[in-house]
Amino acid sequence: MSDSMQEEAHTGPIKTPQQLLLAVFFSFVIPVFAIFGLVAYVVKDSKPAGRLEAESHALGGVTAADLDRGISARIRKVGAVEVRDANRPLKGGEEVFKAQCTACHTSGAANAPKVGDPDAWGGRIKSGFEALVQSALKGKGAMPAQGGGDFDDIEIARAVAYMANTAGAKFAEPQRPGPAPATAAASAPAMVQTAAPAPAAPAAPATATATATAPAAPAAPQSATAVAAGAGEALYKQACLACHATGVANAPKLGDKAAWAPRLQQGLPALVQSAIKGKGAMPPKGGSTAPDPQIQAAVEYMVSTVK
Repeated sequence: MSDSMQEEAHTGPIKTPQQLLLAVFFSFVIPVFAIFGLVAYVVKDSKPAGRLEAESHALGGVTAADLDRGISARIRKVGAVEVRDANRPLKGGEEVFKAQCTACHTSGAANAPKVGDPDAWGGRIKSGFEALVQSALKGKGAMPAQGGGDFDDIEIARAVAYMANTAGAKFAEPQRPGPAPATAAASAPAMVQTAAPAPAAPAAPATATATATAPAAPAAPQSATAVAAGAGEALYKQACLACHATGVANAPKLGDKAAWAPRLQQGLPALVQSAIKGKGAMPPKGGSTAPDPQIQAAVEYMVSTVK
């Protein structure tokens, strides 16, 4: 009797081969699932509210939105390279105004001088054209720097001249400086004649130009794919940045989740229609002449920064 009791005491809980297989199986499977769950929790984008609040208290009251914005700022691109055609035709002052300046200078948002208002522009015109251009390029007050987007400095200066002239100024529209080599060639026609090659030689560049410009024609249609490929951000910088970067006239700031939350509840179609038709101090299409697909792309870009 005592021998059988001692034998049972030394056998342990596993008495059959089936129990041994189950023990081996669970000893491997449970740790593997635990590791997978831990990895998924660590790498997932959204954390539970409790943990974010704990992190906020640990950092001295910093909110979860502040943490998200800080992370976005640290991982954003350092810079970008943009190639522009230096010989493209310059846009007129009125065209630049309608595309980039009308959002504030038509409604007078954030104390911007209204176009055509002599009283608002009088003191500014006295400061001189160069001072006005520098304020437009570098930014002043609630107005951000206007040298970006799709316009160069001369086009911004043309818009300044247009707005000031509607209020009584007589500023001439700036022109692109002409190339110096053309003057030198005009002053020495004899040298050009003697050094001129045979007439057949220029035919090669002409054909090359024709063939080079031919593939650019299919880019004209505004397809959804072309709009989605960065056109939304480009239009935002051109027409929306003036108000949505600073919060002028209660415009929701780019990346401000709290300001965009009630608007997101309306749904993307409602936001797009508000942008197209105008709402409050915002004129239709933000004052731009962009087609509706580009307006939708700009709205989608702004919404993507708060998701």
